[in-house]
Amino acid sequence: MTAPTPPPGSLLTAADLRKTYGPTTALDGAAFSIHPGEVVAVMGPSGSGKSTLLHCLAGIVTPDSGSITYDGREMATMNDAQRSALRRSEFGFVFQFGQLVPELSCVENVALPLRLNGTGRKEAERTALSWMERLEVDDLKGKRPGEVSGGQGQRVAVARSLVTSPRVLFADEPTGALDSLNGERVMELLTDAARSTNAAVVLVTHEARVAAYSDREVVVRDGRSRDMERIV
Repeated sequence: MTAPTPPPGSLLTAADLRKTYGPTTALDGAAFSIHPGEVVAVMGPSGSGKSTLLHCLAGIVTPDSGSITYDGREMATMNDAQRSALRRSEFGFVFQFGQLVPELSCVENVALPLRLNGTGRKEAERTALSWMERLEVDDLKGKRPGEVSGGQGQRVAVARSLVTSPRVLFADEPTGALDSLNGERVMELLTDAARSTNAAVVLVTHEARVAAYSDREVVVRDGRSRDMERIV
């Protein structure tokens, strides 16, 4: 089956995605597209399939059928090593609880993706510190994750997600563990930093106040997706 032609100018596109886990249908014909520099919020109730959609788009989960095209390349043609390399160099990730390495300092956590790609320690930490400055957490460079607040730790996680200058940033409920004030600040810094590098942001959330930072919303319900018109 030939994959459909992606919309003009799109960086990441999915069409007719289907994914089941045993008797449970997670995706049932979902579609998605995003352009460079665009922030798209993927919304829906718990169990609707929005996180499964994100995991498929990021190459973490393989859909049962359908197509995903990234930068003109069909992801189904990539092997595991190629998809892993993509996640290390061109994709960035922010999760609900940050998932920082507790044994490493904050600057070492931010530098970790660069170190895994072979960058020397000094250069990696210099780049990491520049991103920490942009996210207003450079004063935490020597502290470990257990020594900082939830909001500070999430900003460190955002800096880590951006340190490789990814073309696509996947954020899965990035403010879900934060109070409203810290959540607002994290979203301001995340979207400003991503837009400054023309990164596309796939933002999974169930909160309208978080989705408000996006350019466009896609609602997932019962495994199907629907673009929503943004009313200004």
